[in-house]
Amino acid sequence: MYQMLNKKTPEVYVLGRRIAMSANKARRVIYQIRGRSYEETLIILELMPYRASYQILKLVYSAASNASYTMAANKANLVISKAEVNEGTARKKIKTSGSWA
Repeated sequence: MYQMLNKKTPEVYVLGRRIAMSANKARRVIYQIRGRSYEETLIILELMPYRASYQILKLVYSAASNASYTMAANKANLVISKAEVNEGTARKKIKTSGSWA
């Protein structure tokens, strides 16, 4: 058995910023794909009926293309090792006060 000692496995990451979506709704999707292979993740995301799955699918595609470009990795060998969703900035809501004049 060959063991890799003191060698980090190469990782590629991608960030999605300012996506207008609830963090709880995105977490529903993220919980399903964490720890799965790239091909299995694509199948899951394409079949999920949530709006968040499309945004996350775009991020997974981007991460896979980054991995194949920077490390010359085969997309079939990729695994989603870490996926997390955090709260973003709150949007300001405008209150309109009508005045007919």
